[in-house]
Amino acid sequence: MFLQEITTYINVEKDFGDIVQVKLEKYDAPWFCRYIQVKSPYGKSFEFPCYRWLEKEEVVIREGSATLPQDDNDVLKKQRQEELQCRQTKFRWIQERKGFPQSLDDKPDGLPRDVRRVLETIDTFSSYFQSWDEMADFEKILTDYDIKKTLLVHVMEDWYTDYMFGYQFLNGCNPDMISKCVNLPEKFPVTHEMVKGSLQRGLTLHEELKEGNIYIADYEILDELEANKHQNTQYYLTAPICLLYNNRLNQIVPIAIQLRQKPEERSPIFLPSDNEHDWMLAKMWVKSSDFNVHQLVTHLLKTHLISEVFEVAMYRQLSTVHPVYKLLVPHVRFTIAINSVAREKLISKDGVFSKISSISGKGINDLMEKARNTCTFKSMCFPEAIHARGMENTPKYYYRDDGMKIWDAINGFVDQVIKIYYESDETVQKDVEIQEFVKDVSVYGMLDSDGKKFPQSLNTREELIEYLTAIIFNASAQHAAVNFGQFEYYGWIPNSPSTMRKPPPQEKDSVDLNFIMDTLPDRGCSRDLVGIAWDLTRFQGKEV
Repeated sequence: MFLQEITTYINVEKDFGDIVQVKLEKYDAPWFCRYIQVKSPYGKSFEFPCYRWLEKEEVVIREGSATLPQDDNDVLKKQRQEELQCRQTKFRWIQERKGFPQSLDDKPDGLPRDVRRVLETIDTFSSYFQSWDEMADFEKILTDYDIKKTLLVHVMEDWYTDYMFGYQFLNGCNPDMISKCVNLPEKFPVTHEMVKGSLQRGLTLHEELKEGNIYIADYEILDELEANKHQNTQYYLTAPICLLYNNRLNQIVPIAIQLRQKPEERSPIFLPSDNEHDWMLAKMWVKSSDFNVHQLVTHLLKTHLISEVFEVAMYRQLSTVHPVYKLLVPHVRFTIAINSVAREKLISKDGVFSKISSISGKGINDLMEKARNTCTFKSMCFPEAIHARGMENTPKYYYRDDGMKIWDAINGFVDQVIKIYYESDETVQKDVEIQEFVKDVSVYGMLDSDGKKFPQSLNTREELIEYLTAIIFNASAQHAAVNFGQFEYYGWIPNSPSTMRKPPPQEKDSVDLNFIMDTLPDRGCSRDLVGIAWDLTRFQGKEV
């Protein structure tokens, strides 16, 4: 019976003293054991948390108090080592795809039962390959969804405005792309004459740069990636650069867009003063690029895949009685299972992304390698990431404001927990499990053999506190920020087209609304995108 509590009385002839471990053996059907509680004749209680499946095996369970390895006696140290050796045979590293970080070597059905998770089937719609007739037709996809109380209603109303376009760089699905622009890059030769009609303070472009009112979003990471082709439909991909301006209303709005990385005659700089359709399509190209970077880098790599690296290393190197294991496991325990299904259903050769992304399978591998090579531990630390992009004082940047509060709260909690168990920096240095955990993450998980991007050891309590804060923050708050808004922003296809079916324009005054409609995702791709955006933003059973 599920959740049945069983009480067993065992008579002994003498007092055993404090009980430090129990052994369980289960040889029949699988059994999930939550915990074992032992009460002595003298009223003392000992609790042994298990919270694992037992399946034709013998398990030794430690009493629930958290301990560091150096604080155990020789018998308990041996038990810890045997536990980790057993786990390391179950949790093995593999690089499933070139360019990706390493992950758990197993398929969804073969995952260790303790981390397996039944996920809802990913809904996709049947494919149709005709263009939509007009913008209003995109509403037809949403008839099965209750959108009245969502932000999507406002996105549908205002998606074409420069204000809504700029707002999403601050508080949309991908709020990590925008940076303060101090000097214009040579590859983006915007002049004052081009943008003077957009500047509102009576200053030149150079003066606005000095005042800190100019921002940039550069999609260089997409340059020269192979574009996707789905069935008979060729998709197109580009690497745009977008210049943005903080106007007198403290609104971030676009003022110039170049659709390629190199300035050339066939790559004009599009401006708000251009005709309506030119400017609309240029913004759509930026949003399409942003969608692909968001899904594959900001979301998949930097929250899912890197969190899996920490989870695998945790299972391999930290005993279940280690205080850091107890601290981390609630935040990462479902990541392996979710990612395993994602690799099979979403980013595989025939997965959903092969239908809705502008980037080919080879292109995704190359993108991941580029992104992984620029990813460092310090880039996972929220305050430093904000500072690196010069975004400390940008107005109406609610992602930053809320993120800093959550980072500080997590950091304060971790600080209190760590200082219970680690009396000094020396205690950290002597913790062999922590040192092996950190090394496993760097050398094997992130393939950073020289330790230049991810540390291979921790020497102080403050380093350990920051390290754990970053893991928890990225698995929880950061993932929530870049995941749960997808349906609201991607549910209206013209706002963030995942694919583009015509190449970017090479000259101005060459497009009309029909051209735009033929460029946007077709009906089948649109339906798949809305379905997956809806599915990815549903809360799971015990998710807060």
